[in-house]
Formats: sequence, C-alpha cells, structure tokens
Amino acid sequence: MSRTDTDIVIAGGGLAGATLALALSRRLPALRVTVVEAFPLAPDALPDSYQPSYDARSTALAWGSRQIFGDLGLWGRLSEHATPIRHIHVSDRGRFGAARLHADDHGQPALGYVADNRWMGLCLMRELLDSGVHWQAPAAVTDMQNLPGGIRVALEAAGESRSLTAQCLVVADGGRSGLKEKLGFRTRRQDYSQNALIANVSTSRSHQFTAFERFTDHGPMALLPHGSPQRPGNTSALVWTLRDAELESLLALDESGRCQRLQERFGWRLGRFTRMGECSHYPLALSIVDEPVRPGVALVGNAAHSLHPVAGQGFNLALRGLMTLVGQFEWACTQDIPLGDLRVLGRYQAGHRSDWQQTAGFSDSLVQLFGQSFPALAVARDAGLAGLDMLPGAKRWFARKAMGLGGRRP
Repeated sequence: MSRTDTDIVIAGGGLAGATLALALSRRLPALRVTVVEAFPLAPDALPDSYQPSYDARSTALAWGSRQIFGDLGLWGRLSEHATPIRHIHVSDRGRFGAARLHADDHGQPALGYVADNRWMGLCLMRELLDSGVHWQAPAAVTDMQNLPGGIRVALEAAGESRSLTAQCLVVADGGRSGLKEKLGFRTRRQDYSQNALIANVSTSRSHQFTAFERFTDHGPMALLPHGSPQRPGNTSALVWTLRDAELESLLALDESGRCQRLQERFGWRLGRFTRMGECSHYPLALSIVDEPVRPGVALVGNAAHSLHPVAGQGFNLALRGLMTLVGQFEWACTQDIPLGDLRVLGRYQAGHRSDWQQTAGFSDSLVQLFGQSFPALAVARDAGLAGLDMLPGAKRWFARKAMGLGGRRP
C-alpha cells in the first residue's frame, strides 16, 4: 500500500500503552506512533509537583522493571516516589514455615519497588509530551481491516467515525475493553472464584521496607511497603484475596471492623492495624490469549494475559513483553519488513511465550499450592518454605523470580 497515515497505532494510553509509546520514541524515533486513548489528554493539568494521596493505588515493580525504566531514561524521575522493597517475607498462616529474602544478600539496593500508578502515569506523560508521539484523545479504536501491506484502523471520537491507515495495531487497552474479542481473539479463562481487595493500610510498627506475602486458608494476602523512598514508614499497600461471601461481609463493616478482620488474618508482625483507606475490588482469574498476534495486530499487557496478583508479576511481565515487541520492530526496520507482517509479530509471540508461560505457571502454582488446607499438603508447604530459606541455590532462584530477572543473574 502507499505511505500510511502513521506507522503504529496503540489502542490504549494507560501504563502499558504509554510505556510502549515511550520505548518506541526512544529506540525508533523515525517511526510515527499514534496513541488512541479513551480519556481526554490535558497537558495543562499536569501538576508542577506531586503530593501522594493516602488512597493512591500502586504497582509493584520488580528489579528488572526498574532496569527497563532506567534504559528508557525514566527512572530518575520515577524513583522520586518509588518505595524500595529491601526485604520479602513469605509465610503460611498458622504454620512454622517461612522464607526471607534480603536485597543485600544479592548485592542490590532493592529487590523491587512500589510506585503510585498516578505518579507513573504523570512521569510517562511528561516524557511523551516532549516526544514525537501523536495522540487521539478522547477516542477509541472500534475495528481494524487488513489492507495490502498494512491495515486500516476505525476510530470513534466525539460521536464521529474516522479511520487511520498504519502498518500495525497494538492493543494495549487492558483485558476488559472488548476490542480484542471484536477482532476475533479468543481468551482462555480460569476463574479463581476469588476477589482482590485493594487498599492502603497503616500499622503501629514500621514496615522497614519489607513486603509480606501471607498465605492463609482463605487465600493469600500481600502487604507492600508504601510511602517515602528514604525513610521506612507505617503505610503499606494491601492486596487481600477474598471469596465472594467474605468480601461482602468485610465491606459491610466500618473501618475499625475491617482493621480487626485484617488483624485476625494477617497477625501482628506489623503491630496493630490502625487505618484502612478506600477499598476497591475486582474478581480474579487467569486469562490468557494463546495466539496474541495476527497479521497487522498484536496484543500486549492485560489484553494478552492477566494473572493472579499473588506474586505481583502482572505489570512486570507486561513490561518485558513490550520490550520484546519493540525489539522485533527494530529487527523489522533493519530488514525493511512491514511492522505488521506475521514474520515480525510471530517473532514477538515466540520470544515472549516462554516468559508468560513460566510466569503464569509460577503464579498459578502458588495459588493452587497455598490454596489447599489438607494437613499433609500444609506440612509439605512448611518444609518447602523452610528449605527455601536454608538452601542458597533455591533462594537465588526464588529471588530472581521475585526480581523479574528470570534465569539471568541479578
């Protein structure tokens, strides 16, 4: 086909879509990139300074993700409000087994970080406004048609329809937009019959930059250190797995009652729970698109795979996938192959498949292993956690998983 309106259309300008756009602008500046985002873009509304909110939602960033943001020139700004995870404590409620990881043991300043989603979005937007990335916002991608040598993307904006021609469409608008189904992608879904409750909590003891993973007979919960990057504080980000009836019962309580219920499930390692902020929740499922590419289109992030939050690896997996895709676009440019060609997108799928299979399998195995209350299995879990804590090789393997480094050395 003749010269297109743009080279790449990214459907979705959230964390995944914005990171992909920034990576492309850094590594392939000659490409024309258009981001289509449902929410309006308001550059004048970007604050000069950032004041974290107590109820701000956050994301766990593995050490490997910190390296990615560093390579993109974003970490210097992002780290201003990123709380380091220097210790990880994994335990099984009511059992003796526990495993402990320490950043110092691996020669790193941190095993990972916790960053506010809004802060990450602001950092990305400030960088993107200084790049050549073009925005269509508010707008939505509604369909796509293959053409010789490229694609035509249908857009809806302000009640009007229009289209763009491009080499490739990247769907980065999450797992619940409906666009991937409209384009004919089939999702394999495993419902966990659980919900994730998200809230920030305060405790009488400082977290000391420790992330807690606590497995209980009702499901796992995690507490991630939150607050200042320099001083250990008393605020943690809670991810609490609850069945439907338990969630309904908890939400019916006042703040004091919710703190008491959390105290009963987590214990006293952080002292008394003194505050629980605004709660949000969503149903949990393992969702996978086995074939996330077709000629002219690729799925990334939650559009391609969403995991149980037990291991905190969902966004980190997405980041690695984004960089794999960027690498294949770089290869295509050197070979003078259209970006949407299946030779290019097939290489992305093949390069990312092993990572998402291993990460999804690791997360799901934790859910299955620690979600059962059989006495014999509980004893085996205790032995496994104790062994993990004592065996250097096993601990290094687990640390690499937690740090998002796969088989690479930290």
